[in-house]
Amino acid sequence: QVQLVESGGGLVHPGGSLRLSCEVSRTIFSIYTMAWYRQAPGKQRELVASITGKGSTGYVDTAKGRFAISRDNAKNTVYLQMNSLIPEDTAVYYCNTPLGNPWAWGQGTQVTVSS
Repeated sequence: QVQLVESGGGLVHPGGSLRLSCEVSRTIFSIYTMAWYRQAPGKQRELVASITGKGSTGYVDTAKGRFAISRDNAKNTVYLQMNSLIPEDTAVYYCNTPLGNPWAWGQGTQVTVSS
């Protein structure tokens, strides 16, 4: 069973930055497209950014120019660098594969943007 462990969240002031990490275990990580999702209180989970096994990336409009997704296939890890954070980015952030059936969701990592 694939396990997803997200980390790197925290409390940050508006304009600040965070780097999230997601370690993926028990699968051939490099062949999978990976994505970061977020779920704000009272809202549905939304896809924020994705990256193919070969490194092609895609972003939701609200993340373009501020977030950068990357991966290290040797470490089975996907990252999300988040800059210029705004209060609307406050959410629990998760990683998963966006293609086919998702794996069991991890616990996520809380990001809170507040002054």
